[in-house]
Amino acid sequence: GIIGSNGAGKSTLLALLAGTKQATEGSIQTLGTISSLLELGAGFHPDLTGRENVFLAGAVMGLSKQTMHERFDAIVEFSGLGDFIDQPVRQYSSGMYVRLGFAVAVEVDPDILLIDEVLAVGDIAFQKKCIDTIKSFRERGKTMLVISHDLHTIQSISDRILFLEEGRIQGIGKPVEVVNQYTASAGRKGAAAMGREWGTGEVRLGGFALHNAHGEVTDRIRNGEPLEIRIEYSAQKRIENPVFGFSVSDDSGARLYGNNTQNEHYDIQAIEGDGTVTLRIDSFAVASGTYLLSFSVHSADHMTNYHRLDNAIPIIVESDTNFEGCYMPVSWSGP
Repeated sequence: GIIGSNGAGKSTLLALLAGTKQATEGSIQTLGTISSLLELGAGFHPDLTGRENVFLAGAVMGLSKQTMHERFDAIVEFSGLGDFIDQPVRQYSSGMYVRLGFAVAVEVDPDILLIDEVLAVGDIAFQKKCIDTIKSFRERGKTMLVISHDLHTIQSISDRILFLEEGRIQGIGKPVEVVNQYTASAGRKGAAAMGREWGTGEVRLGGFALHNAHGEVTDRIRNGEPLEIRIEYSAQKRIENPVFGFSVSDDSGARLYGNNTQNEHYDIQAIEGDGTVTLRIDSFAVASGTYLLSFSVHSADHMTNYHRLDNAIPIIVESDTNFEGCYMPVSWSGP
């Protein structure tokens, strides 16, 4: 599996492997036949029928007409386009393009299969069919490189995952570990893009450390687990009755929850110099996803903001329960 943000070099890498682009430096070595589905409708001629394009695709891959005749029925059956196979492909929908392209790519039984973000185009039933075929390829010892932004799917079908960023390898290895690395990186970028810092500067916040239930420093927790955040501060002078606060926003910056020491009746008489306050959330009960933490310290009358850090720290939440937003225990009764 290959993951990364747009422009990371994923599609370029597959194009180099497929031979549709030439490397400016370095070398590429492959062993065995290669079949690829790099983009929607790639290699299809819009004025030719589906049947004619199947044989054209085989010729491009170096397969004989006899071989394609032997595999033609299996290709059509897999694609489910028997009623449309003799129509020009310019009349096909995007989903039909993918069905035919994927059917050709897998039914020619290559040693190496390259797939670039096309599984998301077909309908749900066809997507399942594609994933089952990919799993069958794995069991037969075939080699596949698959690009996808669907992290759940690519994690489930991959033996290893490569994380690219700006053309460079950021991680490669076990799927769950590399996906976690990628989501953490994306969360940090999201926080940086939406972050905002302001205030008078009489007190400054910094040195945030997030700890899970085991006391380990982390950037991810399970839904419902406790989270402890240690917040370092530095006060240039004595500040009477400061109020420390925080909020949780989703990855779009929409605030889900906010609270502070004043609301919780935790009175801090004064601070001066360097120190630490600790925030404990007994149950971080939100849906799975990336969230942004904001922090603040202000006067008791809310008139002076000493330091505010909006969307400063990302945290990833994992959950086996499906719901949206914050978790609220509910029950239903029948009519």
